[in-house]
Amino acid sequence: MNAVMHPTIALLQSSSLTTVVQQEIERAILVGEYAPGSKLIEATLAEKMGVSRGPVREAFRMLEEAGLLRNEKNRGVFVRDIPIDEAVEIFDLRAAMDELVGRQLARNITPAGLKEIKGLVDAMEKTVKANDTRQYHLLNLQFHDRLVEMAGNRKLTAIYRKLIKELSLFRRLNLADGWLMPISANEHRQIVKAIASGDADAAGRAMFDHVMESKERTIENDLRRQARQTPASSHKTGKTDRADR
Repeated sequence: MNAVMHPTIALLQSSSLTTVVQQEIERAILVGEYAPGSKLIEATLAEKMGVSRGPVREAFRMLEEAGLLRNEKNRGVFVRDIPIDEAVEIFDLRAAMDELVGRQLARNITPAGLKEIKGLVDAMEKTVKANDTRQYHLLNLQFHDRLVEMAGNRKLTAIYRKLIKELSLFRRLNLADGWLMPISANEHRQIVKAIASGDADAAGRAMFDHVMESKERTIENDLRRQARQTPASSHKTGKTDRADR
């Protein structure tokens, strides 16, 4: 005779499975496997992951709350495409948070922590030489996440991670062509040097400036994408969108 599973145990197992499904879908979005605007099919993902549709449906809900998906009535679930004006606002928030992190780490980082972030920059520089944009992007995410985590403010870490997930598309596109990787890697090296110096002002400024540079690159890249997407007919008539000027 089969024992009946206690409802609480069943709920815990379901919750754990939902978390695993949510994390896998999130990972795929953040590394670019599902592009912004892509439609995610509940049944297809359930089959791919070998789970029922319930955990996928719940994962969709969690990822919508996290700002990575949008649910359109009668149309389905799509990977969210963050508008540029919202991205700029997030960059400004991130700059203020990173400045705080830099100042904190300059005062309190441990030798082991300093060795770890130096190692991450070393690994980033190797990917620059190999022209591996995908791996560089992943190391970039890891570097900044570890800095925030090492600062030891759990509330700041939670807020930061939510914002960073929403910015992932723009950060990945900024590095897509490869030519920016050496510039970005050098900025990370300067951040590590400033933190290692113990100068809180310099470390905070290095992290703030790095985010501001990223914001400017994002705006420039978005303007270039808009220009490429401008219909040929607008050029024939001599009309130019004000945003492209």
